[in-house]
Amino acid sequence: MIYDFLIIGGGIAGASAAYELSSHGSVLLLEAEDTTGYHATGRSAALFTRNYGGETVRQINAISADFFRSPPPGFCEAPLLTKRGCLTVAQSGDEGELDALLAMSSLGEEVVHVDTKEACEMVPFLRPERVMRAVYEANVSDIDVATLHSSYLKGAKARGAVVMVKQCVTTMGRMGANWHVQTAKSSFSAAKVINAAGAWADQIGTLAGTQTIGLVPKKRTAIIISAPENTNCAVLPAVDFAGSDAYLKPDAGLLMASPGDATPTNPHDVWPDDMDIAVLADWIERETTIKVTKIEHSWAGLRSFVDDEAPVVGFDAQVPDFFWLAGQGGYGIMMAPILAQLTADLCTGNHGTHVDQLAQLLSPSRVQ
Repeated sequence: MIYDFLIIGGGIAGASAAYELSSHGSVLLLEAEDTTGYHATGRSAALFTRNYGGETVRQINAISADFFRSPPPGFCEAPLLTKRGCLTVAQSGDEGELDALLAMSSLGEEVVHVDTKEACEMVPFLRPERVMRAVYEANVSDIDVATLHSSYLKGAKARGAVVMVKQCVTTMGRMGANWHVQTAKSSFSAAKVINAAGAWADQIGTLAGTQTIGLVPKKRTAIIISAPENTNCAVLPAVDFAGSDAYLKPDAGLLMASPGDATPTNPHDVWPDDMDIAVLADWIERETTIKVTKIEHSWAGLRSFVDDEAPVVGFDAQVPDFFWLAGQGGYGIMMAPILAQLTADLCTGNHGTHVDQLAQLLSPSRVQ
């Protein structure tokens, strides 16, 4: 069988693309791991905030908001978003870091000053002497990433898409008008290939004979710890710390913490370093009143960027029918609905002002 679309990668990018493309033709999704969503998708901080990332990313997030708030009929049985709110605090010397965030405030997405006393009441484990200034975004929400990802896959399969795991691509090339893709187990043919391989996207591009896009995977560490006694995690906002990328957020009655590290590395099944965990635990005890007596869980994930930190979406300029869906960085979950729709539009030749503007901004030609 010759598929219309062969997608490499079963994370949120590949799953959402499969969902959208399966309305337009036959779809095969190949995932190298034992399960889909194993890498970055399964290790996301799972927050939706429009005021995050560069200008292009924020533009895409704003368009994606409608999908998250009102998914297509039958897409999922539970809401994808739950209001969380986010408090950003600054210690002495970092107060000016909040000005840029305040400047992003807009109707419906307000960012407002809060009194430092109020900030410490919202998050009782903050050290008052460390909080010199604070702002609050009420519209930041938790994303149910598991439901989003599984709903995309379920919807794609309902439309006829085929999803296969344990299918690591080893070679690929053009045979006549179609692509021939070989894995350790099987071979497949397709008219178009969509490269949604996450941190491995440049490697897949190399197999296809393309120029690389300069993708750099960056490791981020996270841990789960217990919240202080009598902490109501249900009403606790996420907490960002100005002057760094560190944050804390409630997670199923516990607390997730990350230093917001972004250490360049090679694509691999990344794991947290013991020293990174120790440094993070020490930071938590210095910045808050929390005593880290036990690490409930720890992990690391890869967030992959090109130079301008915007995603790369579109057909390769030199290699026919090879489509890039890569470089989502730490924003892939939030951008997934729009990037998947854009992928389907470009793969099926659907043009319009909205499509053409995004296609120009995200074109692979800007980084190759």
